[in-house]
Amino acid sequence: MCGITGFLSFKQSFSEESLRNMTDCLAHRGPDAKGYYLDESAGLGHRRLSIIDLSDSANQPMHSSDNRYVMVYNGEVYNYREIAVELKQKYKTLFKTSSDSEVILEAYVKYGPDFVNKLNGMYAIAIYDKHKKELFVCRDRIGIKPLYYFWDGSDFAFASELKALAKLPSIPLKINRNAIYKFLHLGFIPAPQSIYQSIKKLESGTWAIISENKLESHKYWKLESQIDEKIITKEKEAIVKLSDLLMSSVQYQIKSDVPFGVFLSGGIDSSLVTANAVNLSGVKVNTFSIGFEENKYNESVYAKSIANFLGTSHHEFIVSYKDAIDLIDTIFEAYSEPFADSSAIPTMLVSKLAKQQVTVTLSGEGGDELFFGYGAYRWAKRLNNPFVKQMRQPIASFLKSQPKYRRHAEYFLYPNETLKYSHILSQEQYYFALNELDSLLTDDFKIYPGSLNLESLYKFGVQIDNVKRDLTSMEKQAIFDLNFYLQDDLLAKVDRASMNFSLETRVPYLDHRIIEFALNLSPDLKYKNGTTKYLLKEILYQYIPERFFDRPKQGFAIPLEGWLHKELRFLIEENLSQSVIERFGFVNYQHVQNLKEQFFQGKNYLYNRIWILIVLHKWLLKHSS
Repeated sequence: MCGITGFLSFKQSFSEESLRNMTDCLAHRGPDAKGYYLDESAGLGHRRLSIIDLSDSANQPMHSSDNRYVMVYNGEVYNYREIAVELKQKYKTLFKTSSDSEVILEAYVKYGPDFVNKLNGMYAIAIYDKHKKELFVCRDRIGIKPLYYFWDGSDFAFASELKALAKLPSIPLKINRNAIYKFLHLGFIPAPQSIYQSIKKLESGTWAIISENKLESHKYWKLESQIDEKIITKEKEAIVKLSDLLMSSVQYQIKSDVPFGVFLSGGIDSSLVTANAVNLSGVKVNTFSIGFEENKYNESVYAKSIANFLGTSHHEFIVSYKDAIDLIDTIFEAYSEPFADSSAIPTMLVSKLAKQQVTVTLSGEGGDELFFGYGAYRWAKRLNNPFVKQMRQPIASFLKSQPKYRRHAEYFLYPNETLKYSHILSQEQYYFALNELDSLLTDDFKIYPGSLNLESLYKFGVQIDNVKRDLTSMEKQAIFDLNFYLQDDLLAKVDRASMNFSLETRVPYLDHRIIEFALNLSPDLKYKNGTTKYLLKEILYQYIPERFFDRPKQGFAIPLEGWLHKELRFLIEENLSQSVIERFGFVNYQHVQNLKEQFFQGKNYLYNRIWILIVLHKWLLKHSS
């Protein structure tokens, strides 16, 4: 796991000093070594976190055996040994190191861009062809590892994190208002956009080749293309297949030359990963969990009981509001652009705890999206009911008149079928629905060119209509979440939080073989007789008795609504005052004032709307000139 930077310019727009500044900005991602490559057209920078082959010979930038190509790479390719065997047998390739980096580079030399189809892992890769003066960049299939880039038609620059690109003085940092519009709706900024107009995120499953005055990109893998006509319907067959895939994925991902552990929340996903790791590891497994002083949010007791049952070496940290306050500035620095997922706080704290013992962790991201773990999927099913479709406006009006159910009314107020999926995701977190943004945003904001463009979310509605079979509403919602929420919220959250402490986090459920299996698994084996994640649970109960999980799903939440009333109230006062709101002029102050009054009068369910406005304005205050 590392941090990478670089550029390609035929106008000498970037300097060696710029490259070093960018790369030093990512020191937290790779404290073990740093390196640079420069010629008259290109520059590559690397910060290394040593995981596989700890020797200096595996440092980067790495040059190919023929010395034509040079590479910087962030991530892990788990099947690199199989690829190395293939290269040795087919091309008599000789390797100087035992690192995955060298295998990746030599595979590119032999196979070209299509080599990415051989990779099983998480990665962002940049390879420069010294002869042709071309740069190849790519990102893994599901977007586990980040890659930001700048391209103005002649100059190209890239980095693992946005703040590294922002170090380049020649890149204009004009705020992207369309990104803010989507942020207030979703709580994150979906790819390919970023908070700046000039900087984009390379989309998942994409490679690009940049040469003089040309950028050619290719989508080599996408979720919708993995959907087959036939689905797996036989339960016993599905259990055997998924059990084998999970075991294979965890077996791959516990391999490292440094100590590893598992984030154990006590829920279904992390418990199954932990059980597999315990069975496959030759050493005692470290597990890590977070609890809260507020009993309502404290799941650490469940994690501890599962750790005791599995016999792990368990470590836990009980979080207070003081810990959250101490991390506020760190979190805003780590995420570089507005990011409203408050579970970034406990994720960062558990990463800090884990780093004291290990350098690699496994985590359970992806289980909910692949196997219908969220309430969003039940809402998608309800809203697809023909009666509800016809009566949703009257239903919403009735629920709005019932204080206890007022929040649920918003689920019925999606603007159209295409945007229903983004609406459900938005209302699961209770951020701003699209119709609410019309009154929240100022007229000056809305007349700005492109500020209300939802093209990427509309585009999704077209994509899911062009698949090989009819999908259920639950499947459509899950694909939306995999394309947007998983990539740009959950995976971004884990990457920045863990790498802030130089900790590599791997995600076994996002092995592309498991994703492809889950996309073609009968929905009735994901949600059966009211049971979510049915198939995962059937496998889990082979390892851990069902009684350990006889409780409602909670998620990785923090007691934010209570803290905002008391200990974190200063964040409201500092960031949502009339002077701050009107200084930037993006949202109407009266609307914000009404929200604050309702929240302090007891409508605690509004806390995420308060929080997302805090996040936006705190970011604006920090980055305004």
